[in-house]
Amino acid sequence: MADLRIDLAGIKSPNPFWLASAPPTNSGYQVQRAFEAGWGGAVWKTLGDPILNVSSRFAAVSFNGQRVAGFNNIELITDRPLEVNLQEIYETKKRFPNHAIIASLMVEPKQEKWHEIVKRVEDVGVDGLELNFGCPHGMAERGMGSASGQVPELVEKQTYWVKEAAKTPVIVKLTPNITDITVTAEAAIRGGADAVSMINTINSLAGVDLDTWNTVPHVAGKGAHGGYCGPAVKPIALNMVAECARNPLINVPISGIGGISNWQDAAEFILMGATGVQVCTAAMHHGFSIVEDMIDGLNNYLDDKGIASVMDLVGRSVSRYSNWGDLDLNYKIVAEINNDVCINCNKCHIACEDTSHQCIDLYTEDGRPKLKVREEDCVGCNLCSIVCPVDGAITMVERKSTVPPMTWNERQSLISSLSK
Repeated sequence: MADLRIDLAGIKSPNPFWLASAPPTNSGYQVQRAFEAGWGGAVWKTLGDPILNVSSRFAAVSFNGQRVAGFNNIELITDRPLEVNLQEIYETKKRFPNHAIIASLMVEPKQEKWHEIVKRVEDVGVDGLELNFGCPHGMAERGMGSASGQVPELVEKQTYWVKEAAKTPVIVKLTPNITDITVTAEAAIRGGADAVSMINTINSLAGVDLDTWNTVPHVAGKGAHGGYCGPAVKPIALNMVAECARNPLINVPISGIGGISNWQDAAEFILMGATGVQVCTAAMHHGFSIVEDMIDGLNNYLDDKGIASVMDLVGRSVSRYSNWGDLDLNYKIVAEINNDVCINCNKCHIACEDTSHQCIDLYTEDGRPKLKVREEDCVGCNLCSIVCPVDGAITMVERKSTVPPMTWNERQSLISSLSK
């Protein structure tokens, strides 16, 4: 059995699966139930000056029969008194000393405010702090959350203020609602961050009710943008983690967040540079017990790969992630159709004929319709294999190139040198 223990910037936990700062970590009762179920850590729902929430708060986007493909919320930070949260943190840490408890914090961008709340939460025994510079709604209108997280100077300054007072590791949680997340990640590093976490939720509107014309959700007939999360945001989050992991200036651990629903998702984030992962929507959809399959699945995967510790998996795919200009222009793959498996739904032919490169031919053999790819015209776009509903019917296969590898950057460099 593999060793699933992680050390993220000095924060240790029995496994890499943490609950993100969100409704599942709103109280000591919930966090203790989560630890009993097997979660390795929890980022407490964001602490600050208690707020007033609205009703209703949540909405979901379902797609093609899948419930909660995406999740939208307009809920804010904790609406419970700070003293109550601190007491419950103390009690939870005392009961579960080997589990990671991280306090998510959000206050006005004032040095004294940060110093005050850091001291108070560290006094009750948290293992680390996570600065919420990502919440895109409600708090941003008050100058906090993503309003701070979108300004590199504010990220750096507030991180520095926290580091002035903090005795535990400081994680900076970044907003995805920005052009380049590496800019704010670098700012967090300059401010002294011990780690970064990403992503927080994405600005969104879940939908409009076509009968009432109200937004979804709505509050007495009015709506507002909220934060989007869940499986639909995973590719966006994974890209942002990868961009930070391959940036030499962001030389701190990463806590990966965004659409993680199973052990496979977690493994992908870890391969792309995350030391650990945080989960919210999947727990809200299915309950805390999902962590059992996550732990078992990751254990089995590491055993199958002959990897002794999950820490040895961190970042193993980062070197394979680069810029478009560094990709081999002469690498060649083509589609290959297995007519013994094909059910002749013709989705591949339709997709290729209408929206790709018209390289799949229909023909009849022994009275049976068949499909064949004209390899000389196939560009290896993968579209046919993507739309095919039958496993094994279409395979993308590599073809040996007759010319040596060459990237766009190499090509441009060669052209430039020949023109001199």
